[in-house]
Amino acid sequence: MVLSMERWIGKVAVVTGASSGIGAGIVVKLVEEGLVVVGLARRIDRMEIAARELSGKRGTFHPIKCDLSVENEIIEAFENIRKSLGPVHVLINNAGFAKMAPLVNGETEKWKAVLDVNLLALCICTREAIKDMNEHNIDGHIIHVNSVLGHRIPDSFPLNVYPATKRAVGALAEVLRFELNDLKSNIKITSLSPGLVSTEIFDAYGVSFENVSEALAGGNLPCLNVEAIVDGVVYILSTPPKVMVSELTIRHTLEPL
Repeated sequence: MVLSMERWIGKVAVVTGASSGIGAGIVVKLVEEGLVVVGLARRIDRMEIAARELSGKRGTFHPIKCDLSVENEIIEAFENIRKSLGPVHVLINNAGFAKMAPLVNGETEKWKAVLDVNLLALCICTREAIKDMNEHNIDGHIIHVNSVLGHRIPDSFPLNVYPATKRAVGALAEVLRFELNDLKSNIKITSLSPGLVSTEIFDAYGVSFENVSEALAGGNLPCLNVEAIVDGVVYILSTPPKVMVSELTIRHTLEPL
């Protein structure tokens, strides 16, 4: 199997949650590979800094401020992309969100906030990207960024609705694969499950990585760097047109999850 990113050069890739962590790392790598990358996130200031830093690279980066919990903002963002840059060829559904809200007494609004970003936004972005791909006869690629917590749930740390959303992401990827098969479509769908990566999602959850490390591994919890996950994205996209990595899990060799 020959791995190559050549067919994506000059093509539009949309990355959600592009202002930090894994999303920001994916943006940098795809721009370096020559893609026209669009970042969707609320923190436009961070993405604008990244756009300036990426100026002069092989590809280009175009930030769009978008609250992924608001459907109209997602739809408007995709319409702007179509008008200014062209149809979407690659979609990386990377945005993820977590809140401390236990199932026994948590606040409904916090549960809804997690569901809106982790599931509904993913579905809406996927629908809009596939609309482009179908209208322009594009054999595109969609990657859902899942989690090892979508496969196994540790009992030593409070996780509430977050792992449920990640299990659902895996199911959504598989259901989409069936739907695309029924349509005889060559659009690919991949569920990518990173192991533990120290990113700002912990801040949103209301805990520190150090607290998580202490709870799960006595303060010595191994974790991956962002680059390991970014390399996984490039591997997935580099596969030949008729080859699909439907699911990929990337863990640290010593990770206990």
